[in-house]
Amino acid sequence: MKINFYKILIFLLAIFILSIFLFALNINKPYDTQNLIGQNIKSFELNSFNGEKKINQELLKKNKFTLINFWASWCFPCRAEHKYLVKIKNNSKNIKILGINFKDKESAAKSFLSEFENPYYLLAKDLDGRSSINFGIYGIPESILIDEKLNVIKKIIGPINQEDYKNIIKLTE
Repeated sequence: MKINFYKILIFLLAIFILSIFLFALNINKPYDTQNLIGQNIKSFELNSFNGEKKINQELLKKNKFTLINFWASWCFPCRAEHKYLVKIKNNSKNIKILGINFKDKESAAKSFLSEFENPYYLLAKDLDGRSSINFGIYGIPESILIDEKLNVIKKIIGPINQEDYKNIIKLTE
């Protein structure tokens, strides 16, 4: 009789653990950054790409708007969005673009910018990806549009496309 009781108890415990596991798999938590909108970006300090100066939030306060773009030469979607970054640079007087090169080799990044044009007024490097995480970045490309008060106006997950380009221009007119 004791053996049956233990077998039933183990069986019920196994079913309980399995049901909790299956329940947890069905919880859908999409990547959502809506809570960043309206918030100030955190203090940061990054090395410029050439290593000659530090880039921090104080430099961004000088711009009416700044688009912070996280990219890498090895990132195929970054190549797709690059033409829109160049269009933003050429067609908006109110936006400056800060490029943060993510986990990339300097020579590859320089080659990329030589080939496709450099839309960035400042270029920083994040060799280990830790600084990007502080911005709420989980993958690249991602971009954050801020104003001179460092308030996040818009966050774009994935490559900037034509619709994003139009929205950015409209938001910064």
